Amino acid sequence: MSSRAPEIPALAPETLRARLERARAATADAGTDALLIAPGSDLRYLIGEAGGSFERLTTLVVPAEGTPALVVPKLEAPGYAAVPTEELGVEVVTWVDGEDPYRMVADRLGKPGRVAVSDGLIALHVLAFRAALGTAEQTLAGPVIRELRMRKDAAEIDALRRAGAAIDRVHARVAEWLRPGRTEAEVGADIAVAIVEEGHLHADFVIVGSGPNGASPHHDVSGRVVERGDVVVVDIGGPIPEGYNSDSTRTYAIGEPRDADVAETYAVLQRAQRAAVEAVRPGVAAQSVDAAARRIIAGAGYGEFFIHRTGHGIGLDVHEEPYIVEGNDLVLEPGMAFSVEPGIYRPGRWGARIEDIVVVTADGAEALNQRPHELVVLDS
Repeated sequence: MSSRAPEIPALAPETLRARLERARAATADAGTDALLIAPGSDLRYLIGEAGGSFERLTTLVVPAEGTPALVVPKLEAPGYAAVPTEELGVEVVTWVDGEDPYRMVADRLGKPGRVAVSDGLIALHVLAFRAALGTAEQTLAGPVIRELRMRKDAAEIDALRRAGAAIDRVHARVAEWLRPGRTEAEVGADIAVAIVEEGHLHADFVIVGSGPNGASPHHDVSGRVVERGDVVVVDIGGPIPEGYNSDSTRTYAIGEPRDADVAETYAVLQRAQRAAVEAVRPGVAAQSVDAAARRIIAGAGYGEFFIHRTGHGIGLDVHEEPYIVEGNDLVLEPGMAFSVEPGIYRPGRWGARIEDIVVVTADGAEALNQRPHELVVLDS
């Protein structure tokens, strides 16, 4: 068991340069004059550094034509010292208090007709850009940048594999902490420590939903004391040093479940999750994977108790494109990575969910989580 995360080398400049070039081409294809990328996962994807978002503007300007520029407050510039800006062909433009960075960006772009801003850019900056850019239409950058990030390259998939293996090691240890007489919060605190011990930078989320709390898919933890007979949903994940995330759910029982319908219902859930994974392959629509799980659960009479989409994309963000949900006719392609996580939730009683991360391959899917899917019965 590792007690510290390994040191990971920075991305090769040629990888980042290729991403920037694809972003430029996608910007032009979208009929947009420039992307304005705020600190966060999109920025990390493009230049290898996520930075931080504050009241002072930092933005990466990616024009459809011309030189990209990182506009950053002078006092924040040292945080980007490791970015190989010269090799990437990115100009660094610093500014100090009293200067107008929005006007600086507007002057670089001339008179753009359309700019796309990061989905997460705060309103303070969005409204300031609206004033500085005059009549330019502002749209979201998400539809442009997601076309790049949805399709993972070999290095990204390898990072997701290691993230999946790391969170599997945590699930393998759950019996160390999950037992009667302990609160969900106590169990969750121990799991969070183990997530770091097993190779993550930190625990991004820890859900320990025991008994009736398991019927709330995003419960978190509470002061409820775990009891014999409880069914417990444990959904955990976090980023490894490269920034790529894990996310995996398994369902546990503390001795024999008190509810007589658990075994039959859980068997339906297992079949549904397996059918959804088997439905993953290039050329099918994202919604067809959702339908594969939903068809089995609804057919067994539990449709009203499956109350969320079947999955979400994962990478530098825990939740990103593609979303595995009814109505999403996006055609799956090799390199797309997402969760497959149907659940059945009996309000006031118990809930269960099984979640694996899968990657679309040339002819099917690779599951990145390898822990057993059976209801894990722990000695009480």
